[in-house]
Amino acid sequence: MATEDRGFASMDREKQREIASKGGRAAHKIGAAHEWTREEAQAAGRKGGLARHRKPQPEAAPVAAPVTELAPLVDDQFPQQ
Repeated sequence: MATEDRGFASMDREKQREIASKGGRAAHKIGAAHEWTREEAQAAGRKGGLARHRKPQPEAAPVAAPVTELAPLVDDQFPQQ
């Protein structure tokens, strides 16, 4: 339960279900509710199944920039102390 006694989330599950059910019935009555076609239902089921069974991809490690050319080290680049 929520810490406050107001709002939809603070209601008990049965009361929420009752209110949601009324809204669904009203939407169907006025024709505003979405009704799935066979093709939509198949596509949604396929998409959900793929997402559920997809193997997690490992995160790619950062790639360092390739070294294209190395200059030869010469003694005069590093002065002796």
